[in-house]
Amino acid sequence: MSTDLLTVPSNDEKNIATITHLGGILFSFIPALIVFLLKKDDSEFIRVQAREALNFQITLLLAQFVAYVLIFVLVGFLLLGLIWLFNIVICIIAAISSSKGEHYHYPFTLRLIN
Repeated sequence: MSTDLLTVPSNDEKNIATITHLGGILFSFIPALIVFLLKKDDSEFIRVQAREALNFQITLLLAQFVAYVLIFVLVGFLLLGLIWLFNIVICIIAAISSSKGEHYHYPFTLRLIN
C-alpha cells in the first residue's frame, strides 16, 4: 500500500475533495475534470477523490444515455429519475466521507480514468 494513502489530508485537501464530489450533483463531470487536471500533481488525496468523482460522473452520463434511448419504450423516464436520485445520494455520501479525510470509492462505477 502506498504511504500517500496513509497520510492525513489537510483541511484544504478535504474541502477541495468535498466540493468536487458535491459539484457533480449540479455540474456533472465538469468540476471533477477541472480539479483532476489542475490538482492531480499537488495531492494524492485530491487526485484519488477527483478521479473517483470523474469516473462516477462519466458512468452516470453513460447510464443517462441508455435511459434516454429507453424513453421510447417508456422505461427511460423511471430510469432517469432513479439515476438523478442515485447521483444526489451517492455524491452526498462521498462528500461526507471526504470531509472526514476518508477515501471514498463509488459503487457501480466504471474505472475509466486511472
